[in-house]
Amino acid sequence: MSRLTGKVAVITGGAGGIGRAAARLFTAEGAQVLLVDLNEAALQQAVQDTGSDQASYMAVDVTQPEPMQQAINTAVDRYGGLDILLANAGVEGEVHLIPDYPVEVFDHVMAVNVRAVWLGLKYAMPAMRNRGGGSIVITSSTAGIRGTSGMSAYTTSKHAVIGMMRTAALEGAADHIRVNTVNPAPIETRMMRSLEEMRTSQMGADATVEQTKLTYASRIPLKRYGNPEEVARLMLFLASDESSFCTGGVYMVDGGTSAGVV
Repeated sequence: MSRLTGKVAVITGGAGGIGRAAARLFTAEGAQVLLVDLNEAALQQAVQDTGSDQASYMAVDVTQPEPMQQAINTAVDRYGGLDILLANAGVEGEVHLIPDYPVEVFDHVMAVNVRAVWLGLKYAMPAMRNRGGGSIVITSSTAGIRGTSGMSAYTTSKHAVIGMMRTAALEGAADHIRVNTVNPAPIETRMMRSLEEMRTSQMGADATVEQTKLTYASRIPLKRYGNPEEVARLMLFLASDESSFCTGGVYMVDGGTSAGVV
């Protein structure tokens, strides 16, 4: 039997690289999956990419209470319950030193990366309690365990969801709800393309995006970016009953990046 047979999952950020990879893997392992994101066309493509009739989508703004609650309720109504929440929606913001960082961009990053995760917990945990338990996996980052110049909003948000996860793990334990974070290093996704371009634009006319990517990769002990499937496989483990004694944990998928962080 597949590892997620009979399970129902909601994946926020379902139109992005990691969300899509998780959707393909989760449906292949037997789950019924509701993909949630803002971009309806991208969501339609993500559902098609799964090659499964076990996936569907809902286009909502996960930073707002009513749409987020509606997404959870839709999964319960459509599939009969909720076992897994992959709180994966995220944005990178911009690259500026703190005095120059736009307030509105900071607020947007915190809304998507923190508020939306909290709303997911708020509405998913009661649904999981009714189901007898469940697993919540929050996408953090290596930025959640260290600082990065120019990335104050993103770094703050990814630290914040680790604290949120630890609180939720304690609150959810009595109801058999497990909560963990997955913390990727640079992954081959749209977000990294955006960050590479922003960094390159600040480095002068002779700089290239390819050079910037090589610089990022050189800081990873394995000397390469990860791919979305490598992150999704860790998410699958944490979502499945194979990780039944795992809660409150910070799980790195970072090519060794965190090995030198004290």
